[in-house]
Amino acid sequence: MKKRKWLYRSFMVLLIALLAIGGVQSSAAAATSKTTKIKYLGKTYTAPVTAKRIVITGSLETMEDALVLGVKPAGGITVGGKFPDMFKKITGSTVSIGEKAQPNMEAIVKLKPDVILASTKFPPDVINKLQKIAPTIPVSHISTDWEANLRLLATLTGKKQQAESIIKSYKTQLATAKKKLGTKLKGKKVVVIRIRNGNIMIYHKDVFFNSTLYRDLGLTVPNEIKKAQTQEMISLEKFSAMNPDYIFVQFAKDENKSQPEALKQLQKNPIWKNIKAVKNNKVFVNVVDPLAQGGTAWSKTNFLKAAVPMLSK
Repeated sequence: MKKRKWLYRSFMVLLIALLAIGGVQSSAAAATSKTTKIKYLGKTYTAPVTAKRIVITGSLETMEDALVLGVKPAGGITVGGKFPDMFKKITGSTVSIGEKAQPNMEAIVKLKPDVILASTKFPPDVINKLQKIAPTIPVSHISTDWEANLRLLATLTGKKQQAESIIKSYKTQLATAKKKLGTKLKGKKVVVIRIRNGNIMIYHKDVFFNSTLYRDLGLTVPNEIKKAQTQEMISLEKFSAMNPDYIFVQFAKDENKSQPEALKQLQKNPIWKNIKAVKNNKVFVNVVDPLAQGGTAWSKTNFLKAAVPMLSK
């Protein structure tokens, strides 16, 4: 009889413990399933109150925002099969979910993300596939949206105050830079180009580092830049005719695997040598990481810091 009572009591204790654990798990599940509405660039998205498992696909801009905010994504973009060195601080435990334009859906599914931060460059069918996995927000690749992009990630990760501090710091840095430059660059042509697959690429005035040069610093937008699409290839002959006073060149080996000597060959070309900026030693190569996207808090802050001393000489 005593044995039965002991077994009965033991069973009840075990049952109560299991119910308690179940209750805790249910509460935890309820907490993680809480959602909120986020307004971003004129649209409203439903996302977790605090996203713990973020996957970034297609948007290196968001990878840069993660870097300045100290956010470690569960899944992120690789370049040439590896995470770029500039992201070392945040990718120690990050799983590759494919290249920038080639998301690996299977890898994303396995990560069970709370939210997916994609790119506005993705076609609708890719966004639709991602939305079936988890709440998906396409992040703008336009440089002038950099503040909204940073605030988006900050809202998802509970780092709003940090984001505002970063934005304020950049604007203070910008005011100092404008004061230092004064009218020195009035009437001068300042251009940022990227060498990709051996070709010279120029960008729309609101893309890449151009928003920093033309919108923030107030420099004159060359006609060729005004006419450019998001990204446009330009021949060396046409670029020479453009005849910039200052040139910032971004050259990444990963973007020129088929022509690794492209920059050296360009620098040896007589047409290149005849450009005003080249003649006057006003060509600056990789003043920031060559894979930097240009239109992010990280890119803008670091570019301004590196470029202004060169432009003010």
